Amino acid sequence: MQITEEQLIQEAAKAKERAYCPYSNFRVGCSLLTKNNKLYTGCNVENASYGLCVCAERVAICKAVSEGDRQISTIVVSCDTDEPTFPCGMCRQTIIEFCYPGNDIKIIAIGKDHSKPKYSKGTEVIPFAFVPKDLNVDPQLEQK
Repeated sequence: MQITEEQLIQEAAKAKERAYCPYSNFRVGCSLLTKNNKLYTGCNVENASYGLCVCAERVAICKAVSEGDRQISTIVVSCDTDEPTFPCGMCRQTIIEFCYPGNDIKIIAIGKDHSKPKYSKGTEVIPFAFVPKDLNVDPQLEQK
């Protein structure tokens, strides 16, 4: 059974509820769907040593990759903001790592009421990104 966009939105909102953010109180949840219809979620995890904080998007991506799933098709980011909020720069760079020729990840950002999602693509949120080809590496080499 194919996972729907609405299911992805609901899973991102549920993941947001598990966020550990005692310092910023800025909860973020993420869900992602891979090409083989697998769903992964993540939430932000803060730390008193701020540099050790991990964003929801990177948690979900790391979970997928650690399970051997690298072909991401869609990412949903859920925040408690009035307007949808897109991933931070570090997360955008992580997302672009998994955008390669023929695979531009769809990004959906939702705010607290889910009524006005905003859409983008990985290559749109970080133009002129540093990508595998900049290192003379075939971007599809590791995607198989």
